[in-house]
Amino acid sequence: MSTSISIFGLGYVGLVSAACLAEMGHHVIGVDINPAKVEMVNSGRTPIIEARMSEMVAENTRACRLHATEDAAAAVLGSDISFLCVGTPSLPNGKLDPSHVHDVAREVGSSLKIKKSHHVVVLRSTVLPGTTESVLIPALEASSGLKAGVDFTVCYNPEFMREGSAVADFFEPPCTVLGIQSRDHLVPLRNLYGSLKSEIFVTTIAAAEMAKYVSNLFHALKISFANEIGTICKALNLDTDAITKIFTADKKLNISTAYLAPGFAFGGSCLPKDLRAITHRAKELDLRLPLLEAIIPSNDEHVMRAADAILRTNKKKIAMLGLSFKAGTDDLRESPQVRLIKRLLGEGLQVQIWDRDVSLGRIAGSNRQYIEEVIPHIGSLLSTDFESVVRNGDVIVIGTKAPSVSQLSSMLRPDQVVIDLVNLEPTHRPTSTRAYEGICW
Repeated sequence: MSTSISIFGLGYVGLVSAACLAEMGHHVIGVDINPAKVEMVNSGRTPIIEARMSEMVAENTRACRLHATEDAAAAVLGSDISFLCVGTPSLPNGKLDPSHVHDVAREVGSSLKIKKSHHVVVLRSTVLPGTTESVLIPALEASSGLKAGVDFTVCYNPEFMREGSAVADFFEPPCTVLGIQSRDHLVPLRNLYGSLKSEIFVTTIAAAEMAKYVSNLFHALKISFANEIGTICKALNLDTDAITKIFTADKKLNISTAYLAPGFAFGGSCLPKDLRAITHRAKELDLRLPLLEAIIPSNDEHVMRAADAILRTNKKKIAMLGLSFKAGTDDLRESPQVRLIKRLLGEGLQVQIWDRDVSLGRIAGSNRQYIEEVIPHIGSLLSTDFESVVRNGDVIVIGTKAPSVSQLSSMLRPDQVVIDLVNLEPTHRPTSTRAYEGICW
């Protein structure tokens, strides 16, 4: 089913979106304040260089499915959905500048004032969480005299297009994200994207705004990580290409969803040791690898967040569930739970510990040496009685996903505080206490 669409801003995102939507059979009106862009589109030429764009713009202008204008009011009155694809540049201090979003919202709002039918306004520009609701919607309402969610619909719909493959990315996106105020407003957008073979996520406006940032930040992180690894490989006269091929062949852990859900800090006998070794070697080679160097301080900060959350409760008796660095092992070496307990003891708190897999009688070698050096009297804090440890704690700290934790709700009192460090599945989170807090969720 064909829809009439107006697209404000004929930059990279706006023009690709316009051409692709026209290619899908919709009637698209592009709006831009630059008369040169408008003239180029109306003559069937593309102002940007991008694969397939020249053909699509030419074909769809000839078919009268795509044209451009400087007249914002005519575009809004002649369409059912308006996509806002204006720039959101950085100010000199790095702060995001949402002024273009505000200005185009005022323009669209003025047109909505005289429009008789319901309209959908979709923001695609990359904006910080809260911008749609603090900048876009107030500007639309102020200039239209109408109410968002009642008289018109607002959605945040981030794009996931890469320059050089933007058209292919539009038609085959990794996912489609719709941030809305109410699910009642979904029908026009579901119809619009229904033919695309990607999962549609419906969420809040702020969550949709953040989802775009998470993707971009992770892309930047991956590029920087690969570049730093390549830098040290070259300095060590190693074959970077061969190492990259081996690394990316692991789809189970390396190139996967593994380790991407928020939880507690990492520990164990490998990761901290290996990070210290490689960053020390880099210094010996006079290399600066700020990303790799920042990982351990970032991990340390996460342990301190947990300690601060516990200390803020102003309660003294702490029940720590989990001591090893992950469930199913008794390895205490560089366990963040051990470091957390050491900090709590240093603050004068009383700590009792339960861990299904940890028995000091069985711990040997470097594992035993580590725990004796860090917390030599830990044996007096350990208990095998899960129920007793929970019952005696004012604050219950969940540091393991061991099966016994699922029994927790039936044991808790309403006055106990639960702090979850491991991100239990929502269905397993305690419900019998008034105070549940995740470390970063």
